[in-house]
Amino acid sequence: MRFLVDECTGMSVVTYLQGEGHNVTVVADIMPEADDEEILECAVSEQRIVVTNDKGFGEMVFRSGRAHRGVVLLRLRNERAENKAWVMKAVLAQVGERLQNHYVVATETGIRVRK
Repeated sequence: MRFLVDECTGMSVVTYLQGEGHNVTVVADIMPEADDEEILECAVSEQRIVVTNDKGFGEMVFRSGRAHRGVVLLRLRNERAENKAWVMKAVLAQVGERLQNHYVVATETGIRVRK
């Protein structure tokens, strides 16, 4: 799968996804300090799933009806790098290909998938 990892998410998720063979682009590398709208536009144009810790993407997708190719929102109590990677691993294991074109909220205790 193709992912665009937000700056706030961290490199542990990038490293994990790349290690699993996914095509990963990092916001900090291609457009540092971009706002959420720019990130979402980039993800749509490049057919990438956004991985973020920023709730603002939910506002854009659900309230504003913005197009997307998938968003994974990590809502974690434990923000340590290894926990982020562990939760992302659980997301891939449980949701897999359904990530595309869905909005996924993942916590340490559960995963919610919305169209």
